[in-house]
Amino acid sequence: MSALDLHWMQNDASPFPPTAQALGADSEAPGLLAVGGQLSLKRLEAAYRHGIFPWYSEGQPVLWWAPDPRMVLPVADFKLGRSLRKTIARFMRTPGCELRIDSAFERVVQACAGTPRQGQRGTWILPPLQYAYIAWHRAGRAHSVETWVDGRLVGGLYGVGIGRMFFGESMFSHASDASKIALAALVAFCRAHGIALIDCQQNTKHLASLGAQEISRAAFERHLALTLGAIGPPRWSYDPAHWALLGLDTIDARA
Repeated sequence: MSALDLHWMQNDASPFPPTAQALGADSEAPGLLAVGGQLSLKRLEAAYRHGIFPWYSEGQPVLWWAPDPRMVLPVADFKLGRSLRKTIARFMRTPGCELRIDSAFERVVQACAGTPRQGQRGTWILPPLQYAYIAWHRAGRAHSVETWVDGRLVGGLYGVGIGRMFFGESMFSHASDASKIALAALVAFCRAHGIALIDCQQNTKHLASLGAQEISRAAFERHLALTLGAIGPPRWSYDPAHWALLGLDTIDARA
């Protein structure tokens, strides 16, 4: 299938095509499945439940992707190196440093959109996407993990939680290792609540260095079938006791 043959989405009632119809590895846009449509909560819910996500640039219609392979972070394989372990321990025992969940979701999304990235011109987190995920957050589906220092938001990430699955969207850091601390906190939260995989969407060296790996689209979709209908976390909130699930001594980290 060529780009000219891509499925065009109409309204919320029109279903996505099978993900097997996404453009292949030898195409100009591997993983591209469909074009157009709206970023309504109904459409986003349907997309994520099928392993599909929106990603597009200024001046383009909404582009829907289902890449093969898929980059995921198995939380059991998260690489907490000695340096990051010391950084987290120092962070937790320093007055004014704290982690929060969902206290400033809009600011996290805006910071992810506005933070310059090496090799990237502009941002794919355009205003319509920001509005859509902020609305999804208000509906209880999208969440942020935040790193704060002396009342300033210095790093964090946001994503989507459905059942026992977390789909990561973006991270930002305005202080050394701030986003890594937030990711480690997310991994600890996921371990505490039986969430085995964090979707990372695309392969990057940074994520690979932390334990992320590629799996086939078929394997990813099988995992979704097992986890999306499960009961998710009863409450999205930060608990310092979760650090113990990463092998960190909570008492030492807070001393």
